[in-house]
Amino acid sequence: MILPPSFYRQEDVVLIAKSLLGKILVTKVEGVCTSGIIVETEAYEGITDRASHAFGGKQTARTEIMYENGGVAYIYLCYGLHHLFNVITNTSGVPHAVLIRAIEPLKGIDIMLKRRNKISFQPSLTNGPGVLSQALGITTKLNGNSLQGTDLFIEDSGIPLLPENIVATTRVGVAYAGKDALLPYRFYVQRNVFVSKAKGL
Repeated sequence: MILPPSFYRQEDVVLIAKSLLGKILVTKVEGVCTSGIIVETEAYEGITDRASHAFGGKQTARTEIMYENGGVAYIYLCYGLHHLFNVITNTSGVPHAVLIRAIEPLKGIDIMLKRRNKISFQPSLTNGPGVLSQALGITTKLNGNSLQGTDLFIEDSGIPLLPENIVATTRVGVAYAGKDALLPYRFYVQRNVFVSKAKGL
């Protein structure tokens, strides 16, 4: 079952980031379906979060999508190379987001290997936000897409994760955020080999 808009429009972005673990991210690009289990996420708490693109109420052409109702995709280029996929949460005017950092591949692994120019199936196929987007065919062309559509959506796997199997730590690459860099807003599935190797901060 595709996650309903109400899932994304909850107020607590940290809770949503945890709840997305174990869910299935699906893409259908040029008629080809690929999917994977979400195993790592990061929460970004909008206006009050120094690590967020919307900190202080900043609103640009790029970040405008963050202020929409939860349940749409926010995809941007990092360093002009990597497409990073975020889920917008909360309601209109509250720019919360969850970055999807890693997935465990399910369907279309052969397609993912081709997209990533890989020969063998290794965790490096999808163990980071940029590489998972490449593997799933996620680009900025899908920015602003509803997660209720057919090209990009998240399904409930029906298999809940126990709290003791979720690890909370600091986010990656946000040292510039001062005290907010210390917030335990990164979550991952314990002992899953597809979790990124990056360290917090």
